[in-house]
Amino acid sequence: MGEGKYRGKVALVTGAANGIGAAVSRHLAGGGARVVVADVDVESGQRVAEEIDGLFVRCDVRELADNRAAVDTAVAEFGGLDVAFLNAGVASGVGLGDDFDVERYRRATGINLDGVVYGVHAALPALRARGGGDVVATASMAGLMPMPMDPVYGANKAAVVGLVRALGPAYAAENIRVNALCPTFADTAIIGGLKDALIQAGMPILDVADVVAAFEAVLAAGGTGECWYVQAGRPSEPFAFRNAPGPRDPSGERLPVTDPSQEG
Repeated sequence: MGEGKYRGKVALVTGAANGIGAAVSRHLAGGGARVVVADVDVESGQRVAEEIDGLFVRCDVRELADNRAAVDTAVAEFGGLDVAFLNAGVASGVGLGDDFDVERYRRATGINLDGVVYGVHAALPALRARGGGDVVATASMAGLMPMPMDPVYGANKAAVVGLVRALGPAYAAENIRVNALCPTFADTAIIGGLKDALIQAGMPILDVADVVAAFEAVLAAGGTGECWYVQAGRPSEPFAFRNAPGPRDPSGERLPVTDPSQEG
């Protein structure tokens, strides 16, 4: 990445106090972007913001008002919004048997899924005002394959994958690109006590720098509705979804997916 690549751009990063969010915030600021660092971890978030000459906002992504306030900060302080990296996420810590807990389930779904839904909703007006821009959501390989050790997390991330694939074509005409990153187990706090077990099981731990590189690749590619897998030891690229059986016309040709509400 060349110095100044993002000069004149404004970015909002959620879950930006640590891990992938902090690394991407540093990457964007290093390229000249002004960055709003959004997180519930005030101490660490403020530290990252000070380091990159950005602005910290306390943002609980489960709250629509907090998402709107974060976008409003970007617009008021830096003049607009060009990139929204909706990255906040947590493991659920619950299964669906005797260990099920409604509060933990709601918390995980609120952060992992609602945080993306509310983030997109809040960012759209600001992106439109700039003539377009990028939304990148952090999903997970757990959204593309089974996650028996945390089925609620897997369900949340699969929902993010489905959302991104639908929003990509929905906003393409407005020059708003919506994509997802789907990393494997990255070396962040989210894997917590699992790290030693993963290493013993032979599971490679993904370096956060690889996720940052994939984020950069997503922006550079200019596609939309794509879900980029990020795995240790192989280049990142969009996951190639096999087409599900869909509607066809009498000749047997597949009908394109359209939004009837946009048809005149």
